[in-house]
Amino acid sequence: MIYRRVRLGVLGLTLLAGLAVPQTATAGPAPTTTVEEQRLDGAVPQEILRRSGFASVAPEFARALARSRSYAQAERVVTRQGSRLWQRAVDRAQGRGPLGGDLSRDDDRPLYWARLAMTREVRSWEPSFGLSDGRRARLLSELETTSRGQDGVRYPQGGGVKRILLTGFDPFTLDRDIRISNPSGAGALALDGTTVRTADGPARIETMVFPVRWQDFADMTVERSLRPYLPKVDLFTTVSQGRVGRFDVERTNGAWRGGFPDNNNVGSTGTVPVTHPATQPQWTSTTLPYRAIVAADTGRFPVYDHTEVTEIPAGGTTAVVRADGPTPGSTARAGGGGDYLSNEIAYRATLLRDRLGLHGTLPGGHVHTPVLQFGAGNTDPATGTVTDPEFVRNRVDIIAQVRAIVTVAANSLSGSGLRRG
Repeated sequence: MIYRRVRLGVLGLTLLAGLAVPQTATAGPAPTTTVEEQRLDGAVPQEILRRSGFASVAPEFARALARSRSYAQAERVVTRQGSRLWQRAVDRAQGRGPLGGDLSRDDDRPLYWARLAMTREVRSWEPSFGLSDGRRARLLSELETTSRGQDGVRYPQGGGVKRILLTGFDPFTLDRDIRISNPSGAGALALDGTTVRTADGPARIETMVFPVRWQDFADMTVERSLRPYLPKVDLFTTVSQGRVGRFDVERTNGAWRGGFPDNNNVGSTGTVPVTHPATQPQWTSTTLPYRAIVAADTGRFPVYDHTEVTEIPAGGTTAVVRADGPTPGSTARAGGGGDYLSNEIAYRATLLRDRLGLHGTLPGGHVHTPVLQFGAGNTDPATGTVTDPEFVRNRVDIIAQVRAIVTVAANSLSGSGLRRG
């Protein structure tokens, strides 16, 4: 779940600001692997890779890299195999190709762990032709982009089809329960390239996923990935895991980072870093059709129009919670989606929408899914199994409801015309 600020008691978590790790690290040599990659050798990640058929991904990638005799060849290997991993994960989620093991097809975790196994190979690779830090960083960036679907958005040419863009996230809080899955990422895999029917024709959904890392967001990965598509789509929604037992359409997003550690155990506290900070607003708002979404019967979980924020009022010094959104001139301390990366992706995406001059014409915002929970007898990460029937049922139901919510939103576009370009 990417919502940090409220009500995590069901997982036995108390997320305090004091848990955050300072963002500035002690000077020293760069590690050969990241904190995320170091988790790979644990029993659970290895079991997930083995039971999905994805255990062979990194070894095959390493062999292909080893055959590279130049940087250009290595770059082609990385691009090709990163894209192949994304497509393999999408195909598995949508029932195409071999199952590869007994994990259900809706599982997003094989993609996450296989990608990390690939990035670890790139980080430790020492080719005979040499590899500068800059070129290694470019290979890692290309692998991230391609294996997350960020460069693979393809809409049909011509008119007659609405265009929807949806984003999800990696699993996270893995040190608390390494078995964790993220239904937003699972939804992205299940919906990528699919079509939903609306009152005035089909709507094509394209998706991508993002890391749970503060630095990637500060490096503008959201803006870089979304900018080519927002002027061309009819609707977008960022999606992440949120509260227990409910969906939320987040009304307002805040320009504040709360410091909770990311997947590399790095924290960041302060104003969300963006380009042109002098014109940066404290708040952005959804333009999703939240009334229609909340009113519709989209599935077994209730859906709420969530308006609460935390602000420092104009002229004040103390943060207060506002049930009905921010007051004029206030300073953000948490959006409806909290002060972690779900709030930040919503803030960045809607700020980009506004800076592109699309606020009045492009519906977009953030949807929080319910927390994905294991079955009643499988809640202890130390003794529990990596999956169970209730866990799968919950994830499948959440994915179906995300699809239904997107369909409701797309139907709200009826009669409004389609984008071109």
